Amino acid sequence: MPDTLRPARIGWCLYDWANSAFATVILAAVLPVYFVSLVPESGAILTLGSWQHQLPASALWGYAVSGSMLIVAITAPWLGTLADTRGNHKQLLIGFCLCGSFATSLLYLLSQGDYLAAIGLFIISNIGFSSGNIFYNSYLTVLARPGQTDRLSAQGFATGYIGGGVMLLLVFVLIQFSEQFGFSDRGAATRFGFLLTGIWWLLFALPAFLFLPNPTPRGPTEQGPFRTYLRSCRDIIRYRELSLFLLAFLFYNDGIQTVIAVSAIFAREELGLSQGSILGCFLMIQFIAMPGALLFGKLADHFGSKRSIMISLVLFTLVCGYASLMQSQLEFWILGAVIALVLGGSQAISRSLFASMVPSDRRAEFFGFYAISSRFAAIFGPLTFALVIDWTGSARGAILVLTIFFVIGGTLLLRVDVAKGRRIATKEHPKKQHQTANGPTC
Repeated sequence: MPDTLRPARIGWCLYDWANSAFATVILAAVLPVYFVSLVPESGAILTLGSWQHQLPASALWGYAVSGSMLIVAITAPWLGTLADTRGNHKQLLIGFCLCGSFATSLLYLLSQGDYLAAIGLFIISNIGFSSGNIFYNSYLTVLARPGQTDRLSAQGFATGYIGGGVMLLLVFVLIQFSEQFGFSDRGAATRFGFLLTGIWWLLFALPAFLFLPNPTPRGPTEQGPFRTYLRSCRDIIRYRELSLFLLAFLFYNDGIQTVIAVSAIFAREELGLSQGSILGCFLMIQFIAMPGALLFGKLADHFGSKRSIMISLVLFTLVCGYASLMQSQLEFWILGAVIALVLGGSQAISRSLFASMVPSDRRAEFFGFYAISSRFAAIFGPLTFALVIDWTGSARGAILVLTIFFVIGGTLLLRVDVAKGRRIATKEHPKKQHQTANGPTC
């Protein structure tokens, strides 16, 4: 029998290739460093009526990440329920992709001192990126072959790391050789890189738009959106293992997302590294993370999803502890290599583990809560980082505080009974579930 879903799986992986350009260039490596150059050395000034507050660029960046993720967290369950009831997952994915890629391209128009405009466009593009991922992630269990959820999730992340790495490499070359490419300075080349990133995101998303199916709609409910949202909250709490995993994921992903979001600005302000050195390190991370994601997919097949995630959390804890003490560029690169090995795997296996415990007829709805957990993670971590810097002036202390999120998340994850969660989701006999699950359960 021909594999009719193969084009859809390829398009699904290519969407990760497409939007990972945003993750590397805008969220992680280039825009944070460029943003620092837009803010005066004395700091950013926020004014509201007679109230005025001055804060460092790194703190303002942390608040911006938190604010955009708060919006996504509030709207995610409603969007997921809307997609499940109407079956318009693909249309919503297209809409948020267009919103995010367009706002990203508009960063090309920034000029010196436009740090508030930069923050505004970043918030819009980050909302498009994160909200689109609600519907992208919900396709995982639709497209994966039986018993291959971990593997397809890892393949998607691996494809994304290659795509994000290639885009980051292009931007890196543009910046380093800006004069040879006819740009007036590196700032102009950087802004052109933002335009290319928006175009890249939309261009490589087209196969997903073409080949992804629209799942069968669950049908409208008699309740309004707010009542449906409350019902969804009550329903997911009844899935104890799923809810416990979401809580664990909220904490440990908090640490992961914050490390990604603040590492470039930390390296620039605390270690004094050049833009070229920072971009070079992120390039290394992208290309090491690709085999790392595939490696964790195989580890999950043999040792179980939960145990594989726990290994990554131990390493992240050690990384944050050492990062608070590091002094040199070499140390930054070494820690970057360690992060690269576990970054993709921890995210890919977390996604597939959650998917294996989700009822098949409520994928987008419950992935909306996955997005809540993921986005609240991107609220509290950067917010904590920003507050510690704002209060103490120490980015090193802020990095050290992040270890708390990994410890709490790992402790909660140990309490999740994965086998029970899968049985409840599928309503199958335990023996049958053991035969179909994605490898051992712990």
